[in-house]
Amino acid sequence: MLKAGMFVADRYEIIGKIGTGGMSDVYKARDHILGRFVAIKVLKQEFSEDVNFVVKFRTEAQSAAGLEHPNIVNIYDVGSEEGMHYIVMEYVEGVTLKTYIEKKGRLTYKEAVSIAIQVGRGMEAAHAKSIIHRDIKPQNILISTEGKAKVTDFGIARAVSNNTISADVMGSVHYASPEQARNGFVDSKSDIYSLGIVMYEMVTGRVPFDGETTVSIAIQHLQEEMPSPRTYAAELPISLEKIILKCTQKSPDRRYGGTTELLGDLKQVLVHPDVDFVKMADGSMNRTRVMDEREVNEIKNARNPKAEEPRRNYEEPEEDSEEEEEGDGFLNPRLEKAVTIGGVIAALIIVAIVVYLAGNIFGIFGGSDKEKEKDTEEPSVINTEQVKKEQVSMIEVRGKTFDEAKEALKEIGLGIREAGTGSSDEYDKGQIMSQDVEEGEKVDVNTTIYVYISTGAGEVQIPSVLDYDSEAAMNMLRDQGFDPVRKYEYSDTVASGKVISQTPSGGTPGKKGDTVTIVVSQGKEAVAVPGVLNRSQEEAVNMLTQAGLTVTSTSTEPSDTIPAGNVVNQSIPEGKYVDRGTGITLVISSGSNKDYYFCKAEISLPTNAEVVSADIVLTASDGTQLQTWSGVKSSKFPYKISRGDIENCDSGTIRITWHLADGSTSTQTDNVMFTKQ
Repeated sequence: MLKAGMFVADRYEIIGKIGTGGMSDVYKARDHILGRFVAIKVLKQEFSEDVNFVVKFRTEAQSAAGLEHPNIVNIYDVGSEEGMHYIVMEYVEGVTLKTYIEKKGRLTYKEAVSIAIQVGRGMEAAHAKSIIHRDIKPQNILISTEGKAKVTDFGIARAVSNNTISADVMGSVHYASPEQARNGFVDSKSDIYSLGIVMYEMVTGRVPFDGETTVSIAIQHLQEEMPSPRTYAAELPISLEKIILKCTQKSPDRRYGGTTELLGDLKQVLVHPDVDFVKMADGSMNRTRVMDEREVNEIKNARNPKAEEPRRNYEEPEEDSEEEEEGDGFLNPRLEKAVTIGGVIAALIIVAIVVYLAGNIFGIFGGSDKEKEKDTEEPSVINTEQVKKEQVSMIEVRGKTFDEAKEALKEIGLGIREAGTGSSDEYDKGQIMSQDVEEGEKVDVNTTIYVYISTGAGEVQIPSVLDYDSEAAMNMLRDQGFDPVRKYEYSDTVASGKVISQTPSGGTPGKKGDTVTIVVSQGKEAVAVPGVLNRSQEEAVNMLTQAGLTVTSTSTEPSDTIPAGNVVNQSIPEGKYVDRGTGITLVISSGSNKDYYFCKAEISLPTNAEVVSADIVLTASDGTQLQTWSGVKSSKFPYKISRGDIENCDSGTIRITWHLADGSTSTQTDNVMFTKQ
């Protein structure tokens, strides 16, 4: 096991363990050559000794290393030293999509579509190089602190040619396609099915099929109708519902033809969410077929020809792996192998006992003449009855209370006495934890059986997980036998995803099975910036303060549209989400820097001519024509004109064109002074 401060390949300095999986441990490390953080996946010792698997491990890693895409966790290096085999990968600061869903309950359709598009782009790049992921699930999708989605665990994928392949692994059963559950052909459409289940979980907060065993879940994927996500998310747009249902069709032929086609529809959702544009296969909508008992048994008894190959290549197996181990076991090759070997051994033992007894009966294994003579002289039926009267078979009393065991032993003629007490992680306080005569052993009637009583789980020291990555902390506590519970809080001082506190605290005594609650930082709380434009400075400061923001400075500038004293500009726009406590600056209006004037005048008819009408033009001294009055009849004179809001100009001219009765015109121009408003 690597520890903080150790170096790998004289280049990568181990910072700490950040995850564990079925076949590997994952560490955060610093690359001292390129000056960046990386994640190092180290193959566990039990797999490092399998030469064939190590070759496959390196080959698949090198194949995945050819994938370079912003939505795929990149692989940088593959190596080995002193029997340790490892892969160096891109380090992503953030959380898994599984944790993100658990934290938010369920996502908005826009957020879910955005994540699905990013995951789809990563899948598209991999499928273009004939690499199938085969284990798309929220635990294998990382959400960085910048909000970018990245698909990891492509190391388990196998580069495939145009030939068909059989699925070597079941994958995580909640997200496995029907063909994976059936252990059949797997191609890019299997990844599309799994992404459909992931989308279902994002928008509903739950998986469509669940059960107590992997068998029951797999059978649901094969024969149960996919429940509509609108059952749990009534506001879901019809277009996204149809996309999810098309992705999760039982028959691969009824799904999307490829990831590119799926991406096209997902982008359409963002533009036309309520338009039913998704084209379903004729007569589709998840036709179901009830399997007969033979087919179900085939699934339960399916054997993987390469069962010794571990199913994961990156980070935490989390609940899915544990569930597969605790279920009926049809997906766990190792458990099946162990059961098979155990059965063979048991059979050999039984044969040996039979041979031994037969040998004694027929004298094959010898024995004293006296014993043979005794067997000959005394009727065997009498000896058998004697044994039945004087000996009984011991029963199992572990897990019973002392009184319960006393009653059970009394029925077969045995007594009981407490020999002592001790701590036990297996048996509750007050239950019998051990017995001096094992179940099935022959013991004389009236024998006293000595037992030890459990005082409960023994006390162990609770490890400190402060400042650990969330997943690493959960894994450490589980490994120590505790039951970890995770809560979240905002923090201005602890980075997002790190443990802020734990209860009970590290170093205090506890018992295995105890609940240890950890509080994980969500980083600084994000708040929406309110809009304060055209509000008074005092009102704006109050609004921003109440929103959790700080007004760090103010400045002034003239404005022709915003009254003096009101906000002209804010440094962060309205509606943007920022960390609580973020500083914001305001610009306050000092009022307009323009002078405004108005003009009033009264015009009389000339006395030396007969006027029919007149055209009047008011012009500012800078040449700007301010206003025109055309065709003013002579009957309206004397004629009054007025004009206000004349900017930065205190004088001008009034030009009058007189239209006379004889058809001629004459022009009159007068200077005029404007009055300041």
